Amino acid sequence: MGIFIFIFGLLIGSFLNVCIYRIPRKESIAFPPSHCTNCNTQLKPVDLMPVLSFAAYRGKCKYCKAKISLQYPIIELTNGLITLFLYQKFGLTVEMGMYAILSSILVVITMIDFFTQEIPDELNIFGLIIGIVFLVIMLRFSSVVNSGLGLLLGGGLFLLIAVVSGGAMGGGDIKLMGVLGLWFGWKLILMLSIISFVIGAIASLLLIALKIKGMKDYIPFGPFIAISALITIFFGSDLLSWYLSFI
Repeated sequence: MGIFIFIFGLLIGSFLNVCIYRIPRKESIAFPPSHCTNCNTQLKPVDLMPVLSFAAYRGKCKYCKAKISLQYPIIELTNGLITLFLYQKFGLTVEMGMYAILSSILVVITMIDFFTQEIPDELNIFGLIIGIVFLVIMLRFSSVVNSGLGLLLGGGLFLLIAVVSGGAMGGGDIKLMGVLGLWFGWKLILMLSIISFVIGAIASLLLIALKIKGMKDYIPFGPFIAISALITIFFGSDLLSWYLSFI
C-alpha cells in the first residue's frame, strides 16, 4: 500500500507545482490544461509523469527544449514522501487525509512566499475551511474552545510581534499562524511558534554567514512556519510531553 500512497503523493505534488506557478499570477489552477510556459504547447499525460518525465527528457521541454526548473521534481518528491510518512504515522484514516491536505497547502505557501514574499489569502482561507471541516468530521466538539484559543493566540501573538517590531511579520504570516492555531490548539501553536523562531534564527544566520542574504535583507518567514507545522504534525504531542516533563 505504501508505494501507492507515495505515487499518489507524487501526483498531488505535480498539481502543487501548478498552484505554485499560477496562484501568484492570479491564473486559474484548472484552465487551461498544463502546458509549457515557454512554447505554450499543451502537455500530454506522458509528459506529466511526476519525476519520470523530468528524468526522461533530461530536465527540458520535449517540444521546445527549454530548461525545466529542478523545482518540479523536488516538489513532487517532497510531497510524495510527506504523504507516505503521514500514512505510516496515521494509517489510511481521515486524519491522515486531512493532514495531507494541510501539508500540501504548506508546501505551496512555502514556495510562493519564498519567491514572492507573500502568502496569498486564498490559501489561508482554504486552510481555515479545511480545519473547520476537520473538527466537524472528527467530532472534536470538545476541542472547539482549544481550537478557538489556538486561532486567537497564534494570530494574536504574531500580530503583536508585527506591531512591536514595526512590521517584521507580514499579514500572511499572521493569518497563517491563526489558521494553524485552529488546527493544533493553543498549546501546540505556542510550541510551533517557538520552533519557527529557532529554525528561522538558525537559517537566517546561515544565509548571512554564507553571504546569500545581508543583515538588512528581508527573509520570508512563511517557510519556517510551514516547516514547524510539519514538525508539529509528526512530533508535536511527543515534543510537548517531553517539554512538560521538565516543568
